[in-house]
Amino acid sequence: MATDWTIGELERWDERIRSVAEGFGLELRDQEFEICDREQMLGYMAYTGMPSHYPHWSYGKRFEKLRTLHHHGVTGIPYEMVINSDPALAYLMRDNTLCQQILTIAHVYGHNDFFGRNHYFGHLRPELTVANFKLRAERVRRYVEDPSIGPRKVEAVLDHAHALSLNLRRHPAIRKLDREEQEERALARARPARDPHRAIRTREEPEAADLSRVPLEPEEDLLPFIRDHNPYLAEWEKDLLTIVHEQARYFLPQIETKIMNEGWATYWHHRILNALELPQELYMEFLVHHNQVVARQRTGINPYHLGFHLWHEIRRQAADEEGRPGRIDSRRLARAGGEPLPGEDALFPIREADRDVSFLRRFLGEELMRELDLFEYEEKDDDLVATRIADDEEWVRIRETLLRQVGMGAVPVIRIHDADLGRTGVLLLRHEHDGRDLELDAARHTLEHLHALWGRPVLLDTVVDGTPMRLSYDDEDGFDTEKLED
Repeated sequence: MATDWTIGELERWDERIRSVAEGFGLELRDQEFEICDREQMLGYMAYTGMPSHYPHWSYGKRFEKLRTLHHHGVTGIPYEMVINSDPALAYLMRDNTLCQQILTIAHVYGHNDFFGRNHYFGHLRPELTVANFKLRAERVRRYVEDPSIGPRKVEAVLDHAHALSLNLRRHPAIRKLDREEQEERALARARPARDPHRAIRTREEPEAADLSRVPLEPEEDLLPFIRDHNPYLAEWEKDLLTIVHEQARYFLPQIETKIMNEGWATYWHHRILNALELPQELYMEFLVHHNQVVARQRTGINPYHLGFHLWHEIRRQAADEEGRPGRIDSRRLARAGGEPLPGEDALFPIREADRDVSFLRRFLGEELMRELDLFEYEEKDDDLVATRIADDEEWVRIRETLLRQVGMGAVPVIRIHDADLGRTGVLLLRHEHDGRDLELDAARHTLEHLHALWGRPVLLDTVVDGTPMRLSYDDEDGFDTEKLED
């Protein structure tokens, strides 16, 4: 397909866009762009955007599904994909028009800044991202090609690891205590607190600290724990669990900041392109594509739509607080120029400190929820029926529902509490119940995968319909449930 641009033109536009972005205050890493065709973009989509990735049947399945849906016109292909690396890497579709490439490059620089400045990405080493994915791919291929292991055994372990990969610590920026520090904390809790009235009243003695428990404190990182405490795993199996866990840790910040990140990139591509003084034909095409990006979805939340409006609302609020003109409609920013807008400096500290849950809780207020016409709905037969609207009484409940679904909120919190229950090698886990019951079929599959990696019975304590329940999986009975006594 012929294009209306050349590499030289893209280089010139890239230079202008980066200059404008830095003038607005974005702090940018070096940026690399790769031009790819549709088949290549589908491949990158299937393999999580990485130029190198370990093989597994699920990625091939995903590629075929994406390609089939695209060829039948059911789904489109994104204008770009951006990798959190240093230098940052982004893919541009060869079939995009010049306007789409300009918009995409500006959007990429928004992500570039966000990856580099948001604290949730601070524990990652972006300069090692691409190299690490290549090394993991080489290790997996080595196990696949080993005659004593082979593809079936490798894929079986990866199946189990993929199913459990999002059961991990959700706050990686908070340092995890080592065993010695956990023991010190357990001993401190067991010591009686100083009681100035000890002479005139009795006091129950605290229980002695049990330092033999494993884990000493509840453990969220399921895969590393199984790797370190199942003596029956081979070294290559342990390495596969490490590989999958490291990959999940890389993607966790992107899951937790999806609305912020996409909204930030959309806000800045909108500001940058308005400052570029585009020719009229390019500017009109830009408006069409931008409005498509931020359009509301029939069901669910479009992160570009919600994030874009939230960043505008924060700037408006900051401008009001400074006594400057506030509540500037985003449609009137068309020729605002390259200077920062009133209140825009307030955006940068928020971009550094928040993730989606705190971002929405702090800034998604009643007025904006009404402007965006947010509501709750449920399916009844073939229809979608609104159950709550953002009025004076219900807007907070609607926001709370949204907060429980963004980021990792949809993934149940399950922790290991005992790896040797009753000195039998049984693995006991507990579900942190937040009012939402586990889906029993999903719980059964989770325990099945856990059992396959642990090699011994596994138990999961939870609440079902208000009743404490213990779910179990072992070789003899498979999946089972029993009511726990109060």
